[in-house]
Amino acid sequence: MEPNHTPIMRPGLRHIAAHPASVWPERYLTGGLWLVALGVIGVFAWILGDLLYHGATALSLDFVLRPPLQAGRAGGISTVIIGTFLIVGVALGSAVPISIGTAILLAEASNAETSFGRVVRRSLDVLAGVPSIVFGLFGLAFFGHFFGWSILSGGLTLACMILPVLIRSTEESLRAVPASLRYGAAALGLSPRAVLWHLTLPAATPGITAGLVLSVGRALAETAALLFTAGAATRMPTSLLDSARSLSYHIYLLAIEVPGGQNRAYASAVVLVGMLLLLNGIAVLLTRRFQRRLMP
Repeated sequence: MEPNHTPIMRPGLRHIAAHPASVWPERYLTGGLWLVALGVIGVFAWILGDLLYHGATALSLDFVLRPPLQAGRAGGISTVIIGTFLIVGVALGSAVPISIGTAILLAEASNAETSFGRVVRRSLDVLAGVPSIVFGLFGLAFFGHFFGWSILSGGLTLACMILPVLIRSTEESLRAVPASLRYGAAALGLSPRAVLWHLTLPAATPGITAGLVLSVGRALAETAALLFTAGAATRMPTSLLDSARSLSYHIYLLAIEVPGGQNRAYASAVVLVGMLLLLNGIAVLLTRRFQRRLMP
């Protein structure tokens, strides 16, 4: 006698399939989510198209490769781009190790209900809402005292700004890893260090990447804090102690203080968006490589 291969359907699923009215809310929800996603893409395309429309006359390879001349009225933005990369590099190089270490301490090495953890989290939440101009004044008073107006002062000030977002996003990503994975690894005899390095961190990598992308966006777009710390020099920096103008501050000066600089401001904004996409892509690639390398 041949076995019966008739598929078995649960009564609940058959009941749902038999009533089309119960399917329509799900279709409406799916359609609404698609509309929201298309709306976000449309807004980004609209902004980028507006920037290209107004800045196309000034945007060229020569504009990207030449240094600014006559306060930005002529020349390009090459030295401004290099200064921006250096400032953001100092900020991420300082903030990422500290944020990951602090998040591991809060999520793995301490109880969530301890007074220490509550105080640290409340302090981070308060710091995340502090205006950037306040961070700029702090950077001027503290970092500026040691390094003056420099790339180092600007980068360290940005590091203080993005630390709260990085720490909280990394901590929540670590806490989102199911405890059953840790218990299973411990049952197999893995040490806490091995569990953290080969299991918890790779599983939390997507959330860490999201926080990193948000931090890169805030660092690239920052103007007020760098006004007091990094300076506004347009010459080629030779060290981290040199003054440098960030691209966001350069856009502000072109749009507000340089007569006839609006088109160059739009072109610089297009380059800034391109830098943001480039850094986000690099962050995603590095975190995926890190995740593959740590997975046993």
